[in-house]
Amino acid sequence: MNFSKKDIKHIERKGLTIKQVERQIKLFENGIPFTNLVSEATIDNGILRLSKNETEHFVSSFETKKDTICILKFVPASGAATRMFKFLFQFLEEYNYKKESINSYINRHKNKDLSMFFIGLDKFPFYHIVYEKLEDIYPDFDTLSINEQRLKFVQMMLDADKLDYGNFPKGLLPFHIYKNQEISTAFGEHLYESALYSSSDDSTKLHFTISEKHNHKFDEEFARIEKKVEEKTGSKFDISFSYQKESTDTIAVTPKNKPFRDEDGSLLFRPSGHGALIENLNDLDADIIFIKNIDNVVTYKYKKDVAKYKKVLAGILIEIQELAFKYLNLLDEDNLSEEQLIGIAEFLVNKLNVKISTEFEKYSLKYQIEYLAEKLNRPIRVCGMVKNEGEPGGGPFWTKDESGNTSLQIVESAQINKKSRHQKDILKGATHFNPVDLVCGIKNYKGEKFDLKKFVDDKTAFITMKTKTGKDLKALELPGLWNGSMANWNTVFVEVPLITFNPVKTVNDLLKAPHQIKY
Repeated sequence: MNFSKKDIKHIERKGLTIKQVERQIKLFENGIPFTNLVSEATIDNGILRLSKNETEHFVSSFETKKDTICILKFVPASGAATRMFKFLFQFLEEYNYKKESINSYINRHKNKDLSMFFIGLDKFPFYHIVYEKLEDIYPDFDTLSINEQRLKFVQMMLDADKLDYGNFPKGLLPFHIYKNQEISTAFGEHLYESALYSSSDDSTKLHFTISEKHNHKFDEEFARIEKKVEEKTGSKFDISFSYQKESTDTIAVTPKNKPFRDEDGSLLFRPSGHGALIENLNDLDADIIFIKNIDNVVTYKYKKDVAKYKKVLAGILIEIQELAFKYLNLLDEDNLSEEQLIGIAEFLVNKLNVKISTEFEKYSLKYQIEYLAEKLNRPIRVCGMVKNEGEPGGGPFWTKDESGNTSLQIVESAQINKKSRHQKDILKGATHFNPVDLVCGIKNYKGEKFDLKKFVDDKTAFITMKTKTGKDLKALELPGLWNGSMANWNTVFVEVPLITFNPVKTVNDLLKAPHQIKY
């Protein structure tokens, strides 16, 4: 690939190398293979279902040990709220109150989302904020027709020169409203929730990945709620932020796999999706790290139920980690018995879902030890899985890589070859869904941090079609944070109840029970 001096300077300025960019272009040229599904992960076939006694045991186990370890919660929070309001932006583009009523527009477009929005209007947490702004700007607002009122309500919410909610960080939108019109954002709810399970020695550490242009807004929100949250939870908060690194951007190419260039002739690089955040995660230092999406929160009423199952996942992680560390120390010794070797192999198979090579018994003792140590000495993730209710997104599957290794993975539907009847049947048979509910162990048995970048499967990236200034281009997304970026971690899937999964993907999700306050 012949890059000009200007191109090379551009690449280096982003913190990338020419070799990295050439590798990315090769991925476009060669294409990215679909994930090879072996079977869906189900209860007792890759997913643990816990009894009531087991649940209580793991909660107790975590609570006994949590003050002796460093705990951190990691929340990807850089996304804007634009997609939450997609149907409302479309409404603003198309609707003319002088020509038809809103009911006529809804019926003509069969727009159930818009109908639900207006039916539930006064139940949204931002209702009073928007209404007060409207009365300030339009003194005669209450005398306007219902159609014009509703149109102006949506304009006040979304117009760039008004509240501009569509360009807000999702984490800073009003999500819930409590007594006395007290507004809580998703960011604030994460603080309240985290104090219930990730607090250690009365200190709660959280790390949010955010857009750099919004850092002051998060600082302002924390300053607004800090005293109140600390008084209510009895915990001090240690909050840090980071931004998606420019060096994780990926080059865009034309449909013929040539570097796409802007109108000024410069190379076009694009953000590479949440997989880029493995770099941010890799920079953190903690014994265990909870990972949860910014929009998956509930009102205070439900928080103890949610916290309980975070403790369960963490209790499982700690117990598994303790055994893994014990076995790794044994593998460092010279006088292992055959019985101990078999015990370690059984632990890998039964507790960490590792498929041992059928050739294992033929290996020399030295190589058996090396083989088990290599399989065991990896980051560990314990992932909550909820029953599949038809939500879009990733699910738990047994997969096989190009080397013939079978492992448990979280796979997105876009990674699956839907033209293959066999693969499609496995996808249809999936019983559970990934709600992005993880607890991670990122240190080895010597207390050293793993280099998480070494455990990424680069072949699980995504290629998507986009446009820029009316021209088609191909974009590359890095392997997802909880997908290919953790492909070579040791993995445990655990069934958790649906109450732990309450994302706000569209604004109407805020009308669901876990986001509403009933007095």
